[in-house]
Amino acid sequence: MPKYLNNKWRIYIVITLLLFFCVSQLLNLYSFPQKINIVKGEDKDLDVTFPFTIKVLQDSSKVVNYNSIGKSNFALKKSYKFNSVELGNAKLQFNLFGLIPVKDIEVNVLDRIHLVPGGNSIGVRLNTRGVLVVSVTDITGVDGKKYNPARAGGIKAGDSIIDINGEKVRDAEHVVELLNSIEDKKIDIVIERNSMRFSTTVKPVKSLQDNCYRLGIWVRDKTAGIGTLTFYDDNSKVFGALGHGITDMDTGKLLNIENGKIMSAKVSAVEQGRKGNPGEIKGIFYETENVLGDIKYNTPYGIYGELRNSNIPKTKLKSIPIGLKEEVKEGKAYILTTINDNKIEKFEIEILKAQSQYYPEQKSMVIKITDKKLLEKTGGIVQGMSGSPIIQNGKLIGAVTHVFVNDPTKGYGIYIEWMLDQTNVRNRQQSKYADTK
Repeated sequence: MPKYLNNKWRIYIVITLLLFFCVSQLLNLYSFPQKINIVKGEDKDLDVTFPFTIKVLQDSSKVVNYNSIGKSNFALKKSYKFNSVELGNAKLQFNLFGLIPVKDIEVNVLDRIHLVPGGNSIGVRLNTRGVLVVSVTDITGVDGKKYNPARAGGIKAGDSIIDINGEKVRDAEHVVELLNSIEDKKIDIVIERNSMRFSTTVKPVKSLQDNCYRLGIWVRDKTAGIGTLTFYDDNSKVFGALGHGITDMDTGKLLNIENGKIMSAKVSAVEQGRKGNPGEIKGIFYETENVLGDIKYNTPYGIYGELRNSNIPKTKLKSIPIGLKEEVKEGKAYILTTINDNKIEKFEIEILKAQSQYYPEQKSMVIKITDKKLLEKTGGIVQGMSGSPIIQNGKLIGAVTHVFVNDPTKGYGIYIEWMLDQTNVRNRQQSKYADTK
């Protein structure tokens, strides 16, 4: 092969490798978070790989400033130290070869949030918005034929029936009452599915079994269980619990709630967790007594609401700072939880892995129970411990969410930041700070 062709191929290979490298770095850049939180008075380091550089946009220099550290101008990777100066928002700009803007990210300089950690065992009672369809079944009509009015009307398991013929549905008994007052006339039903509403028309069928008019559905209008309080804000009384949403046992869908309450609960027994069986905390609570607060939201990352001033938990702990997700380290930590009566206790755990997450997820940390007393009592993480606050280095960093079924000593935790994203606690604390400046 002629020498000039060899050189041509070498140039082609070099250009191809360079393009591949640049494209791969560009993809890495676009996986970078859109938003970074920094606590006022603290610093944050960012590493940026060639061919990209960072600069703080001019109107943001009062909020953060920066300098490059420990790397020469010709290094493939450059480190930047960002210093938070004032509360507020700043913008960082990534540039290609220091010239071409390719991406902006937002930097929020925040005060350190302080929350009261929970650990209380709580009873949870939810009432659904309308009624939840848990199953769609055939009906045998009085003529002996099979019918399925709900399926014909496009109704599916997991749907919520909000109103019938313009009347808001209260509960399961109300559905039966409405159907039997309408009889075999066509009815208009408003359905909610995946947060979207639509209408359908269905004709009830008189059942051979009991001579009542039916749609061919099984419904549920409420649920109850035991969980653990994660935190509350001493000023706004906003609380968060569980660290995961409450789903219907039959459909697996997040319950669409109208309202709900959390109540003081007393642990009566513990079923120890074993491989293949996660175990369970069994508790007692009374719906007419010891109501702690009202549930406003059931989200994939926990339940949230406001405590009633007259019923703040008596075992009140002092507020402590939260730890940002970037501050969570693998190693020792502890949880607060209740495994006997209503006594909150502290138990040692180990954080085996802290995930790098840019968006809310339930499974932020892999944790392992190491406390001998807790292992003897429960075998590890059991149902009812969801929401138990995780504390590391004096900071509230998250909550227990799930157990590994095949190894109850291990499970998952969620970052406290993802739980706070479901509330307005951060805004309220920021406003309080602004009022006192």
